[in-house]
Amino acid sequence: MSTTNSFPFQERELSENEVLQLLSKLADVTDELARVIVGQREVVQQLLVAMLAGGHCLLEGAPGLAKTLMVSSLAKTLELDYKRIQFTPDLMPSDIIGTEILETDHDSGERFFKFKQGPVFTHILLADEINRTPPKTQAALLEAMQERTISYAGNIHPLPKPFFVLATQNPVEQSGTYALPEAQLDRFLMFVRVGYPSAEEEIEILARTTGTQQVTLNEVLHTQDILTLQGLVRQVDISGELLTYISELTRNTRPDSTSNQSVKDFVRWGAGPRAGQALVLCAKANALLNERFAVTLDDIQKVAHGVLRHRILLNFQAQAQNMDTDGVIDSLLKNTPLPNSPLASNASSRSAG
Repeated sequence: MSTTNSFPFQERELSENEVLQLLSKLADVTDELARVIVGQREVVQQLLVAMLAGGHCLLEGAPGLAKTLMVSSLAKTLELDYKRIQFTPDLMPSDIIGTEILETDHDSGERFFKFKQGPVFTHILLADEINRTPPKTQAALLEAMQERTISYAGNIHPLPKPFFVLATQNPVEQSGTYALPEAQLDRFLMFVRVGYPSAEEEIEILARTTGTQQVTLNEVLHTQDILTLQGLVRQVDISGELLTYISELTRNTRPDSTSNQSVKDFVRWGAGPRAGQALVLCAKANALLNERFAVTLDDIQKVAHGVLRHRILLNFQAQAQNMDTDGVIDSLLKNTPLPNSPLASNASSRSAG
């Protein structure tokens, strides 16, 4: 990174040394999580990308793959308030956002309603098994995730900054689950699938979790560090050619405006403009995470599945032929024309090394 480049945040500029120290802390977060989580480094990287981009993340995987442990461990490495909600079929919206309670003024005897904040008023909210509660309760998070506020009884209550919803869900094919509405899914910046560990990783999991070893995680990033990093993400450069590529990639997910045969055959609804915004922010965050200050084509393609897989609605023909959204995205990445720009292929552009 050139020493002439400074990165302003709020009212002061950050020196190159301060920027590099912040970026090194991100590597420390990954190392801390590795003391508890075996493998899943790609999932951890995508969690950090979502956090840096200031968005929410949905993790899907079979039970027992440490999704909840991963989120709670990440919270322990950050100097942020953290709360967890176990989503169940009988959970009510008031259990999430809060409710009004009747209180009495002991001096005047006057009775009045006071809003009691729910667990959503925190920095990191773990919505555990979010798809085990009906859509009525899932919808209680819509305003919080989009506007970062809660409206109740005519009053608007702002949520703390930063605010992240990190949700886990079991595959929708399992019993006792409710598919998340499209509007709810679209509010998640990324949708990350958690897979099974390798044979070697599973042996290590067995060894770690059946003994007496206990790990205490250290706080690495403070609240101001995270806000500063989020400011830096938006200052990462992206060329006009790559913005055009992102726009074309997003528009090609729509059956009425694409030439991609897989989309025409298997997609019912494509991604909206919010997907393009998410692609830009996540690509910028991925570049910063790798100590680069300009987006490359690799950054976009690395985050494309996590950004697009929950924003593409497949039709019945796709189900009949066992085609999933990842297969459609693979086809899009393969067939969307690549931009002609040095930044598109130069992964070392403006490296911070």
